[in-house]
Amino acid sequence: MTQIILFDVDGVLIHGYHAREELRQCWDENLENDLGISRQKFKDGFIFKDFINHILTGQMNLHDALANFLPTIGYHGDPQIVIHYWLKKDSKINHDLIEKIKIIKQSPDVELYIATNQERNRAKYLMDVLGFAKHFKDIFHSAKIGHIKPAQKYFSRVHDMLGNPKTPPIFFDDTLDVIQGAKNFGWQAYEFQTVDDLYQNDFAASLLK
Repeated sequence: MTQIILFDVDGVLIHGYHAREELRQCWDENLENDLGISRQKFKDGFIFKDFINHILTGQMNLHDALANFLPTIGYHGDPQIVIHYWLKKDSKINHDLIEKIKIIKQSPDVELYIATNQERNRAKYLMDVLGFAKHFKDIFHSAKIGHIKPAQKYFSRVHDMLGNPKTPPIFFDDTLDVIQGAKNFGWQAYEFQTVDDLYQNDFAASLLK
């Protein structure tokens, strides 16, 4: 019987915005120096508003939203410059994890997927530019699903798209409320901080021996 294993992106596949502050590597650290955009104003006025509430769920286009927002904080350049900067800076691949994933992928009894809160541009960038399509069958990103983790509707929709597997999927994420949401739905979910956390699951551990 096929075992499905899913991985989150930020804080897991990518060294980025980890749920634990001490493990974060933020893409926007030099945003003001590099592009003249206030990091705090961008966070408060865009990330915590349109990005989380509308863009991550696919209701709003990232380019259009930035085109409307950026001039309000004094940036009048092409929004695509900001998008490109964001994608490039937020791309520190967890190579240690990818090496483990390559080993896991060798098993004929495993299917690997990505489960992430992500907008469409970055989902495509992750798969096509960073090469995650080589390792994963698909990416279940929130803009495609229409809901963000830890909403039960997110897990329900992904489970349906996986063909309602009888064996509970294994899932690694860095965020505790997402892990609990996955567990509530019936998945085997584990907190991820380092590659050693893969060994929390007996099946994954058996493939890595």
